[in-house]
Amino acid sequence: MNIAYLKKRFPLLMLIFAFGGIFGFIYEEIFYRFDLGEWVKRGTTFGPWIPIYGFGALIILGLTFTFRKKPLVVFLFATIASGILELATGWVVLTVWGIRLWDYNEEILNFGNIGGFVCVRSVLFFGISGVFLQFIVVPLFEKLEQKMPKKPWLALCFIPAGLFILDIIASLICRALGIVG
Repeated sequence: MNIAYLKKRFPLLMLIFAFGGIFGFIYEEIFYRFDLGEWVKRGTTFGPWIPIYGFGALIILGLTFTFRKKPLVVFLFATIASGILELATGWVVLTVWGIRLWDYNEEILNFGNIGGFVCVRSVLFFGISGVFLQFIVVPLFEKLEQKMPKKPWLALCFIPAGLFILDIIASLICRALGIVG
């Protein structure tokens, strides 16, 4: 992916970022309902999105872009990349800020977990999600882009992503000021 391509595709990338965050929120809500037997608001933001999933979607898309005709390669890259992202993010957040955002030691289906930061179930799900992203979501969004007038398309891309980014910033500020836990 070169810079010209990224500039041209920036609105699509913003939509994928927002979609990834919302997709991750929905996944976690369903998983923890099953795991804990009750609904639990997941994530570090106020809204229905989780930042690591948005960034993960962009990373997976970037890493699998040249292999978008090879589902097995996309699955492998998505699995490995998301495992590294999850392990690194969990470790850094715990080490730097003393906050554990998730702990696979305390969850069901946690086989092969490393320090509670990553487990086989999670990376396999993310690998499958990467295939879903590359072969279903992106083509669907590209078709929408072709069929929609430019201004509504840009609104569809930038409004959710903008709200997501503002929510991340507001959540960080509120936590830094001790307004929320």
